Parts: sequence; structure tokens; C-alpha cells
Amino acid sequence: MNSLQKLVIGLVRTYQKIVPPFLLKGHCRFEPTCSNYAILAVKKYGALKGLVKSFWRVLHCSPLSKGGVDLPYFYLF
Repeated sequence: MNSLQKLVIGLVRTYQKIVPPFLLKGHCRFEPTCSNYAILAVKKYGALKGLVKSFWRVLHCSPLSKGGVDLPYFYLF
């Protein structure tokens, strides 16, 4: 894992520690959560492509979405 990947994952982990305690728990429609998805995607595809895939995932997270299991490995991008 290169330093940019470590930086991105560190930022996501910081977000996970700071933001979720202020939000209602148990309302994520997807498994894994978007932040865990971001970590998986960055580890698998690198920082840039992982962030693009994570951003795309966040765009699909809406009240109209059914949710479900959505792993970053299922899509060719």
C-alpha cells in the first residue's frame, strides 16, 4: 500500500471516529457502509480509482435506494 492510499484510509478512519457518533446509528442502507466501502475500494484499486468508486457509491445512497450488499469488487470500472 502506498502513502497516498494510507493517507486516504487515515482520513476515512478519522471521519468514522468523528462524524458517526453525532448521527443516528443503524440507518445505512448498504453493507458495507460507504466509509468501509471507501477503504475496501482504496485498498483494492488504489487511491484515485478507489475514491472515484466511493464517490459513485455515495451518489447512489438515497432514500429511494433499496440498499443491500454492494462490494467494490463486483464492478468492472
